[in-house]
Order: sequence, then structure tokens, then C-alpha cells
Amino acid sequence: MSIRWKLLVCLWLAAGNALAQDALPYQTPPAEILQLADVQRPPTVVTDSRKQHLVLFYRDTFKSLAELSDEELRLGGLRVNPRTNIASTTTYYNHVQVQELQGGSARHVTGLPASPRLANFTWSPDERRLAFTHTTRTGVEAWVMELATAHATRLTEARVNANVGNPLTWFRDNQALLVRMLPSQRPALLDTSRAVPTGPTVSVSDGSKAQNRTYQDLLKNPSDESNFAVLATSELHRVPLKGRPTLWRAAAMYTGESFSPDGRYVLLHTLKKPFSYLVPYGRFPYRAEVVETTGKPVVTVVDAPLAENLPKGFMAVRAGRRDIEWRADQPATLVWAEALDKGDPANEVPFRDEAFAWQAPFSSTPQSLFKTVDRVQGILWGDDTHAIVTDYWWNTRHTRTYVLDPSKPGAPLRELVSRSYQDQYSDPGQFETRKNAAGETVLALDNGQVHLIGEGFTPEGQFPFIDRMELATGEKERLYTSRLEGQKESIQALLDLQQGTVLVRIESPTEFPNYYVRHLKQRIAPVPVTRFENPFKALQGVYKEVLAYTRADGLPLTGTLYLPAGYDRKARREKLPLVMWAYPTEYKDRDSAGQNTTNPNEFIFPSYGSPVYWVARGYAVLDDAAFPIVGEGKDEPNDTFIKQLVANAKAAIDAVDGLGYIDRSRVAVGGHSYGAFMTANLLTHSDLFAAGIARSGAYNRTLTPFGFQQEERNYWEAPSVYNDMSPFMHVDKMKTPLLLVHGEADNNSGTFTMQSERYFNALKGFGAPARLVLLPKESHGYAAKESVRHLLWEQDQWLERHVKNKGQATGASPAAAR
Repeated sequence: MSIRWKLLVCLWLAAGNALAQDALPYQTPPAEILQLADVQRPPTVVTDSRKQHLVLFYRDTFKSLAELSDEELRLGGLRVNPRTNIASTTTYYNHVQVQELQGGSARHVTGLPASPRLANFTWSPDERRLAFTHTTRTGVEAWVMELATAHATRLTEARVNANVGNPLTWFRDNQALLVRMLPSQRPALLDTSRAVPTGPTVSVSDGSKAQNRTYQDLLKNPSDESNFAVLATSELHRVPLKGRPTLWRAAAMYTGESFSPDGRYVLLHTLKKPFSYLVPYGRFPYRAEVVETTGKPVVTVVDAPLAENLPKGFMAVRAGRRDIEWRADQPATLVWAEALDKGDPANEVPFRDEAFAWQAPFSSTPQSLFKTVDRVQGILWGDDTHAIVTDYWWNTRHTRTYVLDPSKPGAPLRELVSRSYQDQYSDPGQFETRKNAAGETVLALDNGQVHLIGEGFTPEGQFPFIDRMELATGEKERLYTSRLEGQKESIQALLDLQQGTVLVRIESPTEFPNYYVRHLKQRIAPVPVTRFENPFKALQGVYKEVLAYTRADGLPLTGTLYLPAGYDRKARREKLPLVMWAYPTEYKDRDSAGQNTTNPNEFIFPSYGSPVYWVARGYAVLDDAAFPIVGEGKDEPNDTFIKQLVANAKAAIDAVDGLGYIDRSRVAVGGHSYGAFMTANLLTHSDLFAAGIARSGAYNRTLTPFGFQQEERNYWEAPSVYNDMSPFMHVDKMKTPLLLVHGEADNNSGTFTMQSERYFNALKGFGAPARLVLLPKESHGYAAKESVRHLLWEQDQWLERHVKNKGQATGASPAAAR
């Protein structure tokens, strides 16, 4: 009998018991973990481009389960709260402070509503104000905050429609907002839970290929279509900072509004029918049109059809005009790209894309600007004679950076850099930008010179830098290299290079990241701007090291090793259990795969998904262990996925074991998403581990038949790859204890909750030791405090029983042992 038939028989026999559940309330992890999980989250820090203000955004570390339990509709790739009309996945801030960057203490923003739930922060063109939304129990309001006074004011009633992205756009005069509002004559949503069907749902294949990935939250029937249209439809209102809002444009399914730099025109993106049951709304038909600021139509730029049938491959794009936007350095000029290969990467052509410009009043023929060898990735506009263009090609992981002279349309681009974008050591850095008079982000130019800020990864370590470049020649001068010892410095912005001042962020393993002004021309210590406290002081005695080691085939690897506080590294009398955490990454060349991009001086920040908690429980932890999967030339990485996976794991264990720190019979491996997929494969195809933890993964690749992760071949082109990589297909070999965790409402493409349910059923059918934990209301990442606490408890119980106390009675609770 074949393996597949045996699997089906066992699953059928086990069906009666496969879904037996533990009646278990939410649990709390032990004190050592709880004190690290339940901390006040430090603020997110944002600077204005004028380098005058810091804005500090505070939020709770976790959401509540009650928030996640609020009403939700999942339609066309949207997840929205139909009562409040905002994305149900929105992250809310509840406190804001403003601080002068060059001196002064942070000021609390006054005038905010009680129990604020703030989102969609949007700078005014002059950056003197921030608009944002506040979500009440019944809807969404528009608000504005003055940075000079740190005072907030409400602008609208709770009728803002934030179901499809940010609903706020500033007029160029800084005195009004264009706001998506609920239509005055809005139809009621259909109650699909009680609707009596009027007929079957029918989908048709007309013979054209539609090899789409497995998306979540798609439309399923006419009732879904109706509800999606209701949720996506808005009126556009002009909302002045002083005065009454007025209707600016009638109701439609608006998804994007952007003003021309001179403020005379607005580019509108609007969804149209027919909708699709195969792809999310980003591939629905849409119209891009230009209107005057009075709302009067000017020109339709593109009327794009439904994009269900894109060609195969990651570099496939829509034919025709795409990525339409305003040229940032001119009053009113549209720019876009068009595919010269008809959007099909299989078509061999000398140039993949062509970029066009169309100047107001849009009565002339659009002008060709340039052609690129590969897909246009972006254009950073500077002035009439300077711009930066980048292209890329996923299949080769290659990117180029060019200099464009916009005054010479059609002239060949001048290449500045050609490199693998996975090659971190050759990364030249990011161009410094500024805001022009229109409030648009442009290349910061100084007499033909530009500046680049680089992360500075090298074989010897990380040394962030600032370079000055002559665009005419490409020649560079190094202005600054960070060489802090025991600390990591990140260059945030150039404040004033004539005075030699730079905004930096400095941290160490025990020093929380804080902001400083560094004086490049003066021999003085960096001047503190913020003074955030370390919320994880319990980890201050932990030992941290970036461990470098080598795979059996000679490929260099790294991982971040943590040892418990007080552990005697010299005596090494106690052999510790080890928790390894990783995520596989595909590469097209060995040199890039073997690079070290981990800084040992980074602050130790245990997020909810981190394994670092267990260093406080007496474990050694190897976090972010390198798991490169390399396929050079015509070889695809996944052709040898399992072999390389096991080789990576063995090299990591050998490295830590070689230092004498661990008991290699007590090693656990874990991962999230693709890391969960990795974990299940490692437990199936090796005997290196005592147990595993797999969160929100996919385990049967035949359920994602038109590609997954970085695999663009479909199942029928590479059936052996799909089958060999699927732990579900090899479940009869699996004997190592595995904890499976999944959000009950996973919203990630390909990682349907069903993946964990079916895999657990298969494991149980073959008697493999496994535990399945489904977290109610949670998506691909977990957000509720109750869920995260319980997750940490589950993982701790699993590690204590199957790793630290392997083969011993643990005293674990009956619920944990079942």
C-alpha cells in the first residue's frame, strides 16, 4: 500500500478522535517570562523632514481580546469593522507627545478625546500640522494637531470611511483636508448569515490562464460583492481647518487621492466592477483620472481591466500604464511605467519597462523619458536635470541605480551601481532627501552633489557611514564612519552638514535605543535628545554573542547566542538545553548568503514572538540562526531545500555544542510562518531535535499550487519539489514532539488555519506526539494580551516537558500533558 493511501486510511480511522479539544482557559506564563512580556511599550519616534520636531507615538503593548472580538467583515482582501468603518487590523495609538529636536522636553498633546484610538497620521505639506483619525465606538472622526502648540482639534463627526486605507489627504494650501466620508444615501449591508440563497454561485474559466496564489478573505458570492461595494464607497469632502465641510465629489469606490505639487489637480484612483472571486481588490478593475481642485474632470489616465489572468512569475505586471504618480519636482506632470514585454517575464526583450511623462493640461502626447533593462522600481526626482532611477529583477536578485537627466527625454540612463540586492556588503546606502516648497520628497542636491547614508555591513562588522557623491562622475568621499565599540549607532538624518550635525540613534544590548545629535566637526560626545528607559532590565546580566560558524559545504553562517545571567562560560559545568529560532531565506549566490548582517550590540528586545524569554528560564538561545537556501545559476534554491535545511541546523548545533555550553540531546527548534514550515521539515527529516514549536505555518504545499514564498514554479512544473518540501506528505516519518499554534483567523496568503488543522490530524493519525493550539480571533500575527500570555505559557510548558526535562516527570498540569 502506498504512503498516500496509508495516510488516507489512518486519517479516516482517526477522524473520530482527531479534533478532541482541551477545555482550557487562558493561562499565564511563569514570572520570569511575564515580567518581560508585560512591559510598557516605549514610543515610536518620528521626525519631520525639516528636522525641527520629534513626535512620540505611544500605544499599549497588546490589544485586548475584546477588541479582537469586535464585529468584522472579510471581503476582497479587506478586513473591516462594519460598525466603525475602519480596518479591523488597525493599530491604534493612545497618547502623543511633541518635542523640539534641538533641545526642550516632550510636551503632551492636549485636546485629545477621552480614551483615544488614533491612527492614519498624515503630515501637512508644510509639516506644521498632523492630521489623524480617532475611532469612536460608532465611527471614525478626522482630527488635526498643531505642532507649535501641541494641541489637537476635531474636524468632523464620526462619518469618515477608513475601510480602504488612509482616508485623509491634505490640500496644498495646508488649510483643508480631502476626506473620504460615508455617503449620505448609503445602502444597508446584507446580513449574509441569514440570507436565503437565490441560486448557486458560478465561476467560469474562459480558457485563459489564471495562476493566482492562494489569497485569503476573497469574495465568494453576490452578497459579498454587494457588501464590498457598500464598504468601499465614499464621498469626498473638503474639510477646512476652520469652517464647515462641503461635498467635493460624489460617491464612488475611491482608493487613492493625490494632489499635484502645485495643488491645481487631483489624481483619483477608483475601483470598478466586475469584481473577482480569485484575487483581492488590488487587482480589481480601476480608473485613474485627473480632476481639477473644483472636482471638474480633466482626463482619464487609465481604465484598467480586471487582472485575474496575469502571466506567471513574480515579475509579471499589468500591461499598459501602471504606478501612476505626480512628478515631485514639477508643478503638474504625471509619470508612469509601461511594460515592454506585455507584462510577461517569459518574453525576452532588450528593455522590460518604459517610463513616460505627461504635462498639464494633458492635451499633448505623453513623452517617453527612459527605458530600463529590468522592471522600474522607483524614481527619486531632484530637479530639471537630476533624478535617480532604480530597476530590479527578482529572478536574478539584481538591481541597478541610474542617473537620469529629465531634460533629455529618451536619452540612455547613466548607470551608477549594478549589484545583487541581497549583497549587503556592497550596498551604497540610501540617498538623502528633503521636502521641496510643495511639500514633496525630492533628492537633496547641493551643486550636483548628493549624500548617501549606509548601514555599513562589512565582513569585519557593521560600520554605518555617510558618503558625499558627485553625481556627474559617481566619485564618492566618506564623510563619517561610525566605529563605536560596545554600541550600535544608526544614522537617522543629516541635520546640517555645514555645521556637521547628524541625528543618530545609539543602543547597546542593555541600553534602550535613544536619539542623539552627533557633531562631526567637534570632539564632543553625542548630545542626548531622548532618554527612554530600558523596560527589560531583567535581561541586563544575560550574555550575548554573534556566533560565526560554517556549514559542511563551507558556507559561512551566523546566529545570535544568549546565555543565562550568571552562567559560568569558563567552567561550563552545566550543559544547558538550547532553543533555536530561525527563518529560511532563499539566495541566488553563495557570497550573499554567507554575509553577516547581525550586530552584537543591538538592544535585546524580546517581542511576543521572540525565543529570548527562555534565557530567563535557564536555556541557551540561538536566535535568528542563519538558514540560507542557495540555488545558483539555473538551479533553484528549493531543489535542495531539505538537504540545505538540515545542514544549516546541524552546523548551528555543532557550533554551540563545540563551545561546551549545551546538551545536544536537549535542543528545540522553532519558527513562525515559513519558519514553522522549516521546523516541521527539520523534525521530519532529521534526528537533531528533542522538540519543535511551529506557529502559523503551511505544511502541505499542494494547497498552494501556484507558488509559495519565493517559489514561482507551479505544482505541475515541479511536483517533486512541492511533495518533497511538504511535511504533510512525510507525516509517517514524524516522531518528534511538535507544538502547533495557529491564529483562528489567519489573514496571510497561503497559511490558512486549515493547514495546521489538517497537519495535526495527520500527525495524530500516525500517533506522532503533537499538540494543536488555535488562538481565537487572532490573525497571522498575534495581538491580544490574553493570546500572547497563553502562547508563552504553551511554549514554556512544551519546552519544560520535552526539552529541559526530557525523559523526566515534569509536574506539568494535566491540561499541558494531554
